[in-house]
Amino acid sequence: MFEPAASLSSPESSSPLPVPPVSRTAARISSDQLLGGARELVIEHAGQYYHLRLTRNDKLILTK
Repeated sequence: MFEPAASLSSPESSSPLPVPPVSRTAARISSDQLLGGARELVIEHAGQYYHLRLTRNDKLILTK
């Protein structure tokens, strides 16, 4: 059944969930390298396609 939030944070509740390790640094790639001189790139992720576009104002837009 539903427990009030106060009882969930009490000391008697089970131990906290483990936190996954955090990588020290994320991979870094320049947009020039990523786009390879093009203005648009299609990224496939989990069976879905996303478009990364470089705008006239030199901004990046990611759309589905």
